[in-house]
Amino acid sequence: MTTPDFFLFVLICLATARLTRLITTDQILSPLRDRVWKKWPPESSKIGYVLTCDWCTSMWASSALVLMSIISTTLVVVVASVLAASLVAGAITARL
Repeated sequence: MTTPDFFLFVLICLATARLTRLITTDQILSPLRDRVWKKWPPESSKIGYVLTCDWCTSMWASSALVLMSIISTTLVVVVASVLAASLVAGAITARL
């Protein structure tokens, strides 16, 4: 395995932050979270809890992105660029 360059590392970090928020907080995925929570409530199951915990979800999200980068750097750069751009755009527009 090769060590990722700094650009890829930063891109994965930004993408992880956006993907984590998408999974744990954003309204667009609330129907999916609700279905999971019906079967595995966050109060009584680890699976349900993971979808409420930014810290936990970020570990899984970053792991997926890093594994994707091993399989296809080009694919992860494209996916991570979209996620990172969304994060930066959201941060900028939240300040306007």
